[in-house]
Amino acid sequence: MLAWALLYAVLWSLAGVGSQRSSLFNIKGFVYGTVGHPVKIYVKLHQASPVLICMDIDRANKETVDPTYLWTGPNENTLKGNSQINITNTGELVLKDFLEPLSGLYSCMLSYKTIKAETQEETMIKKKYDFLVFVNPFAPGWRSLCNRSADCEDITNHNVLKARDRMEEFFRKQAHILHHHFNRTVPAMHFVDHSFQVTRIDNCRPGFGKNEGLHSNCATCCVVCSPGTFSPDVDVTCQICVSVHIYGAKACP
Repeated sequence: MLAWALLYAVLWSLAGVGSQRSSLFNIKGFVYGTVGHPVKIYVKLHQASPVLICMDIDRANKETVDPTYLWTGPNENTLKGNSQINITNTGELVLKDFLEPLSGLYSCMLSYKTIKAETQEETMIKKKYDFLVFVNPFAPGWRSLCNRSADCEDITNHNVLKARDRMEEFFRKQAHILHHHFNRTVPAMHFVDHSFQVTRIDNCRPGFGKNEGLHSNCATCCVVCSPGTFSPDVDVTCQICVSVHIYGAKACP
C-alpha cells in the first residue's frame, strides 16, 4: 500500500514534531490540552503516543498550587498505570505499543488552588482537557521507522519499486545482448526506456478507512474505523454497523 498522512491539529513524529507547528507544542513530543476544544492526535501502530500534558500552555507558564490530575480513558473509567499506560505524578500520560482498542477520547481533570494575596483566601479551580487519539498506520514518523519495523508497509513499497527497477534493467540488458551477440539467430528485441510501470493502489488495511468528515484535514489518511463502523477488507471506506462498539472493527456482528 502507498499512502501519505496528514494531521488535523497535532503533528507527532517519533523523531520529533512534524513539519507543521502548533501552539500546543513548546517541547518536541509534548502535547498540551486546550480548554473546550479536543486535541486530535494520530499515533502509528505499535508505537508510543506523544506525552499528553494535563494542562494548557498558559497554565504551564504560571505557578500552579497543589495540582491534582485525574485521567479517564475511552470507556470513561479512571486510568491506571500498566504495561501500555504510563501516568506520571505531574499529570503526563503516554500510551505505549498503541493498538486499535486504545483509540478514543482521553480526558484529564486538572484541579488546583488559587490564593488571594490580600486575604489568603483559597479557591479550588477545575479545568478539563480532552484528547482524541486515533491509531493510524501512516502517522508522521512512519517513514523513519521502516528500516526497523517488520510490519511497515513502506518495506513492501520499497521492494516493489526495487523489483520494478531490476526487471527493467534485466530487459534492457537482455535486449542489448540479443542485439549484439545473437542478432542472427533470434528475432530482434527492443526495449523502450521507462515503459515498465507500476500502478499505485489506494487502499487501507482491514479495520481502517478514510473519513473526510471526521478527519477533515486528514482526508487521505487511513485511520482506525470508529465505533459504529467496520472494514472487513482493504477498501478505503469504513462501512456502517450500529452493533459495533469498538475501534478498528473488521466485521459486523
